Amino acid sequence: MSKNIIIALDFATGDKTLQFLDLLDPNLCRVKIGKELFTASGPQLVRKIIDRGFDVFLDLKFHDIPNTVARASKVAADLGIWMFNIHASGGRTMMEAARESIDSLGNQRPLLIGVTVLTSFLKKDLEQTGIHSYPEDQVSKLAFLARDSGLDGVVCSAAETKLLRSQIDDKFCLVTPGIRRPEDAIGDQKRVVGPAEAIQNGSNYLVVGRPITSADSPNGALIEFNAAVSSVNQTLN
Repeated sequence: MSKNIIIALDFATGDKTLQFLDLLDPNLCRVKIGKELFTASGPQLVRKIIDRGFDVFLDLKFHDIPNTVARASKVAADLGIWMFNIHASGGRTMMEAARESIDSLGNQRPLLIGVTVLTSFLKKDLEQTGIHSYPEDQVSKLAFLARDSGLDGVVCSAAETKLLRSQIDDKFCLVTPGIRRPEDAIGDQKRVVGPAEAIQNGSNYLVVGRPITSADSPNGALIEFNAAVSSVNQTLN
């Protein structure tokens, strides 16, 4: 099975995270570790999760001067993670430095993904930061910059994936957060779609949090998401 679903492990402690992972089959999904969990439990937890057979997306969104980001990227890659991200708004020099820092790992290097515009942002939010563009225009601009800087793909809302997929070839990976079914609460994500629509629009990987982690049956919810994705993949293939 193609593992398109990435579960966001938005837990406060490592113990709660491992208890949750006891409910899941690593052959059916990948997992994402963000800032809160990494700050609480650090690299040790990342290694424990990898040892359980899960592919880990380390979601720390590095954004700093090029040398600092390059060194942090190499340390992250050495953990044995599957994917990590940096902010595309950090610019070409920063992104190239990050990519060069992990090239020595060859085929063992993780995927390096650029963050475009956060899914909590609307046009008014961009304007408050001095960017007078529509989110989709800014996403497209940063996606091309990430591609030209040697990154493997970008994080973007599914509202933009259809446009990006029409502009950039299939080898460029699109990772989409904010995935919800109709019955799921939107929460703090403002630009969201369902799993089937996201795949149809061109997303490669779908990040799902509370609809699975807060479900009465997390494994059952995961199976539902996988079924929705599989039905679209079969149609596309």
